[in-house]
Amino acid sequence: MTTFTLQRGRVPLLISLPHDGSFIPDDIAARMRPAARRAPDTDWHVGRLYEPLAQALGASVLKPMASRYVIDLNRPVDGHALYPGQRETGLVPAIGFDGEPLYRDGSEPDDAEIQRRINDYWRPYHQAIAQELARLCAEHGRAVLWEGHSIRSRVPMLFEGRLPDFNLGTAAGTSSSPELQARLQACLESQERFSFAINGRFKGGYITRHYGTPATGVQAVQLELAQLNYMDEESFAYDEAKAPAVQDLIGRMLQACLV
Repeated sequence: MTTFTLQRGRVPLLISLPHDGSFIPDDIAARMRPAARRAPDTDWHVGRLYEPLAQALGASVLKPMASRYVIDLNRPVDGHALYPGQRETGLVPAIGFDGEPLYRDGSEPDDAEIQRRINDYWRPYHQAIAQELARLCAEHGRAVLWEGHSIRSRVPMLFEGRLPDFNLGTAAGTSSSPELQARLQACLESQERFSFAINGRFKGGYITRHYGTPATGVQAVQLELAQLNYMDEESFAYDEAKAPAVQDLIGRMLQACLV
């Protein structure tokens, strides 16, 4: 069963888009509430933002097919909290970002089903990350793992008020070198259109924290975008007028990873 796509590039940069997928298998969707079947918490259109940039740079791109509602690839397999003390949606979510149940009463996945999803979706994706990083390091002596994410600009369950436009995370400075973080920060500071935060509400999820080990030559960063800057948050429609400015800034940040 193919659960992801990987386009291998020629430069030491892997772009991972773990929440880009929106597919929910029929046997799972049949047990879900109608609103959940729409997969509203998808990182909508991040592939559309990143893939042209990756092609121009020669970067690798890894994308899943399934929705984060099937399994959240950016969570640890043991299910421990990424942000202790704050409400989260979990490895195999039972609630959405609005706090509402995803499944009809009594239809939530049991432990056996969760393990199947881990085996079918989570492990293959993470094996692909590890193998591609190993290939890039073997060819170039180093690699940068870029985690591309997006979310609605207002999600009261997760954060207060409006999220900054660009949210850069380096696991509080542990998943990348100070030099790389400084270059990325300089890109953000060089423009005035978008607000930004560095290691704020989104410091980097499991993938950033697990694979970012600068001492071994692998650095990892996460960028969480506020979706209103490139799409309509209600209809999920891509905004052709707004998106180019977002792409331009992301492109400059990706180039900074290759210095």
